[in-house]
Amino acid sequence: MATAREELHALVDGLPEKRARLLLRALRSGDATLVALALAPEDDEPTTPEEDDGAADALNEYRRGEGRPLADVRRDLGHG
Repeated sequence: MATAREELHALVDGLPEKRARLLLRALRSGDATLVALALAPEDDEPTTPEEDDGAADALNEYRRGEGRPLADVRRDLGHG
């Protein structure tokens, strides 16, 4: 009978490298949201031009320093 550690190694070895790394980092963080995102299926749906424009706008805002610190967002949402 395999130990839990051996079973975990076998499961991780069966994942693509990038996905294994993402999942292990999420598990190590202890953040349930990161774990859920790491376990979610990859989004392979095509995006619309509007979505692409919105993503480009958001990235440009971030690069200009117009983003908000996570601590502020969490506080505004009542999570800290």
